Amino acid sequence: MDDLISVIVPIYNVEKYLSRCIDSIINQTYSNIEIICIDDGSKDNCKYILDEFIKKDKRIKIIKKENGGLSDARNKGIEIASGQYITFVDSDDVITNDYVEYLYNLIKNNNTKIAICNREIVWKSYEESKESIEKENNFKEQKLTAEQTFRNMLLDQGIDICAYAKMYERSLWKEIRYPVGKVYEDSATTYKLLDSTDFIAYGTKKCYFYIARPGSISKHKGFDKREFDYINNTNTMLEYIGNKYSSLDIELKRYYLYSKFRIYRMLLYTNPKNKDLEKKCIEEINKYKNEVYKFEETPKRDKLAIIMLNIGRGFFKLTWSIYCKFTKRI
Repeated sequence: MDDLISVIVPIYNVEKYLSRCIDSIINQTYSNIEIICIDDGSKDNCKYILDEFIKKDKRIKIIKKENGGLSDARNKGIEIASGQYITFVDSDDVITNDYVEYLYNLIKNNNTKIAICNREIVWKSYEESKESIEKENNFKEQKLTAEQTFRNMLLDQGIDICAYAKMYERSLWKEIRYPVGKVYEDSATTYKLLDSTDFIAYGTKKCYFYIARPGSISKHKGFDKREFDYINNTNTMLEYIGNKYSSLDIELKRYYLYSKFRIYRMLLYTNPKNKDLEKKCIEEINKYKNEVYKFEETPKRDKLAIIMLNIGRGFFKLTWSIYCKFTKRI
């Protein structure tokens, strides 16, 4: 029999999206799965939706707990998972019918403990994104070292730091958990998992739809205290990678620059303005902007951001707003 795979779904106040998410999981082509739904103290109708699903599919396990945050919910799922492998699906997202099978085959075909697939970020229409992806058929597989995986991640070449769109052998979680009480917990955890194994299987097929909905933690515009978790986690991750993989110097600088641009964009939409933090961001961007701009593999978006910021703060904000409208970003 094929290995049992645990699909962990942390849930909190997503009644509008939950049914579509669970439907996409129960309809997997790979059937030997347990679906662990962690209701993290939802105050909407999520619990009633889950109660209906458990009547339809015996593979679903529902764990109801007091609200402790995304990290706490994921950790709870890891603790009770009995599958040989674990994958995470956020409760407002959707996976393709072959998501589990694709990741599992990547692991088996490449003899690895981790597999990664591509994701599609859905800014507006899930239906349009789904139709577009279904037409794609040119997929590649790679067996990467941890260093090669980090390089792809640092350059935004198909691999990211997110918990989802990945499958992990359960044994890798023996000493690793998400930091409870923190947000942007992926950036504090995923790199440790990637570096805990010799090889990672990467497939370019887009099997995960990330729904960029207004109101989610990662899609609020302004800067607030939660962003310090992002800053601290990112800096710790980059320091770790830099100490172990010194050959990735320019790639690390690119990601560092990207993280500072991310904070700077938020500060532009923050009231009252935090001029001291804005100034600090610009100083940190200026440290590496020339090196990063000249680097051939730096994404074009980053190079444009450097040019726009050189022109001025107002111009940068204007062009970013235009870019968001053009790309249908939130």
